[in-house]
Amino acid sequence: MTTVAMYTAVCAAVCAGAAVCLTVGRDEGLRRARLLLASGSLVREGPRRLPVHWRRLVDPMRREWLCLPAGVLLAVLGESVLPLLAGAVAVPLTGRRLRASEQRRAEADRAAAVIALCGGIVGELRAGGQPGQALLAAGRATGALGAAEAAVLSAARFGGDVPAELRRASREPGAEGLAGLAACWLVAVDSGAGLAAGLDRLEAALRSERDQQASLRAQLAGARATVVVLALLPVIGLALGWALGADPLRILLHSPAGLGCLVVGGLLEAVGLYWAARIVRAAERP
Repeated sequence: MTTVAMYTAVCAAVCAGAAVCLTVGRDEGLRRARLLLASGSLVREGPRRLPVHWRRLVDPMRREWLCLPAGVLLAVLGESVLPLLAGAVAVPLTGRRLRASEQRRAEADRAAAVIALCGGIVGELRAGGQPGQALLAAGRATGALGAAEAAVLSAARFGGDVPAELRRASREPGAEGLAGLAACWLVAVDSGAGLAAGLDRLEAALRSERDQQASLRAQLAGARATVVVLALLPVIGLALGWALGADPLRILLHSPAGLGCLVVGGLLEAVGLYWAARIVRAAERP
C-alpha cells in the first residue's frame, strides 16, 4: 500500500464518518436514560451546550455546512467538480434532517417538563398550598408552559380561566399533557374533587407513556445501527479499492461506465435509506 493510497483512504473514512454523524444526529441514549431514571423533581432539562468561549465560535456556523468541506476534499482527490456539487446539494437536506431531530428532542424535553409540572403541583398542594399558588411555583420552576407561561400564570394569579389557558398551551408540540391538567383542574373546581389525586394519576399515565416510547426507541436502536452500517458499505468498498492500489474516484468520475454506476448506486442508496428510515419512523409512532 503506498503512502498516497493510505492518505486517501483515511480522508475518505473521515469524510464518511462526518456525513453519517450529521445525518443521524447526536446520540440520545444518555438523555433517554436521564428521562427514564428521573424522579418527579422539578428539574428543567435544557439542551446540552458547549462552554461559552467555544459556543461563540461554533454557533455562527450551522453543522450542515460541514458538508461543503467534505465535498471540496473529495473534489480535490477525484479532480472533479461533481463531489462539490453533491456537497452543496447535501447542505439543505442535512439541515432539514438536523432541524427535524432538534424538534423531536425539544418535544421530548417539553413532555418531560409537563410531567415534572404535574409532580410539582402535587408536591405544593400536599405541602398546604392553594392550587393557584402551586401552579405559579411549579410553572416557573419547570418551564413546561412554554410561550403560554405568562397567560397561564396570570390566569392563576388573578382568578382567570386557567383550564382554557392550559388547553391553549397544550396545542404546542410535546405539551399535550397540559390538556389532561386542564381537565383535572376543571373537575376539581366544578365538583370539589381532590386536584392532587387526579394529578397523581395523570403524572403516572404520562410517565408510563413516555417510558414506553423510550423503550421502543431503545429497541429500534439496533435497526438504526444496521441502517448506518449498510449506508457505509459503499464507502468502505471505495477505501478498500484505494488500499489495493486502484483509483476508484477517477473511474467513477471520469468514465461513462463509472458515472453510470455512480448515478445508479447513489439512487439505490438514497431509496434504501429513505425506505429504512420510513420503516423505523412508522414503528416509532404510538
